[in-house]
Amino acid sequence: MYAISEVAKLLSVSTHTLRYYEKEDIIIPNRNENKERVYTESHLNWLKFVMKLKETQMPIAQIREYARLFKEGEQTTQARLELLENHQISIQIQIENLLTTEKMLEDKIKAYKDFINNKI
Repeated sequence: MYAISEVAKLLSVSTHTLRYYEKEDIIIPNRNENKERVYTESHLNWLKFVMKLKETQMPIAQIREYARLFKEGEQTTQARLELLENHQISIQIQIENLLTTEKMLEDKIKAYKDFINNKI
């Protein structure tokens, strides 16, 4: 069991972020006898997944939708699959864009280096 401060440190996020995810119904931590948030290993794994979705530019509304579908159970498996497949396509587009941008930067850097070397 982990306190909110421990989870924040383990995941390198703020406690504010964790409270925000709770407010958005993305995670629902347990509460101890003092009504303090308590996170399990399962919560930690879920948050790691959520953070990867966020890192890959999945909008918070879609993450919230995925969490809602997950809570509804097995009957939402197809909808969850489609949501993740669509996000995978989005990631593939991001990768293509990044590779194109990297190539453009590579060409520009080479042009600058050639210019500098030719002046010497």
